[in-house]
Amino acid sequence: MNTLDTDAGIPVRDSVTPLRGSGTDLPAPTWHRARVLASTPYGRGYHFLRLEAPSIARTCQAGQFVMLTAARDGETDPVLPRPMAVYGRNPEAGTLDILLGVVGDGTRRLASFRPGERMLVVGPLGRGFRIAAPTRRVLLVGRGIGTCSLTTVAQECAGTDIEIAAVASGRSADRVVGADVYRAAGVTRLYEVTDDTGASDPAQLRDLLTAELDQAPPQQIMTCGSERLARLCEELGRRWSADVQVSLEAHMACGLGYCHGCATGTRSGPEESPLICADGPVFRLARADTGR
Repeated sequence: MNTLDTDAGIPVRDSVTPLRGSGTDLPAPTWHRARVLASTPYGRGYHFLRLEAPSIARTCQAGQFVMLTAARDGETDPVLPRPMAVYGRNPEAGTLDILLGVVGDGTRRLASFRPGERMLVVGPLGRGFRIAAPTRRVLLVGRGIGTCSLTTVAQECAGTDIEIAAVASGRSADRVVGADVYRAAGVTRLYEVTDDTGASDPAQLRDLLTAELDQAPPQQIMTCGSERLARLCEELGRRWSADVQVSLEAHMACGLGYCHGCATGTRSGPEESPLICADGPVFRLARADTGR
């Protein structure tokens, strides 16, 4: 889970509140020495993994994540696991799909695993996206590897009466993530936008989305991967009176809330800021001046 773009004013993580809920509805995390079923390059700078982890695939909710250990049996480095969004899951086959950005030693080691090897996986972790019962239209807005946090929303809504519109943004066409999963989930309103065409510019994207969706706007908006696009979603949420949820990304040491190393920075009480791993990664995007 990579860090959000930081090119627009107040950081998004300073404008979030935890989603309500007791946590009793969350599946208990388990661990697997998961067999690697597929390991292939994807696009530019990404790598695709398919892992056999039946209990996680069966219980994982949209927007939750897993921790992957890059050290093989008998190895001691790298020590810390890496948090990764679940890109796709197949409960019947017991498989998880992970798409990772290859950016450092840990992710390079994860990408070096080959089919037949075993990888330690812990999950599902965190609080995912929540679709309110009356919702019939949802807009997903993702950029780059952040889109991986959103694709399972489309998968869960496939075959229901919930209509999904999705934006997949990237620097170039070979850095756009999620289009294949969205199409397989039956998403027909899919907007692939890139920097090199200018279509990913928030102002242009706002004009596109309002022209396309104003007549029947989404009741919920879900986003991940870009500070600027999160602010655009906030603006669209006000325009359409829509609930806006954002998945935050952070480096994590445990993913379970033990180390307290991934606080949002926004205090919800006298003691500590909400933790991205345990109180998130999905939060409600709400600015103090609006109360939303």
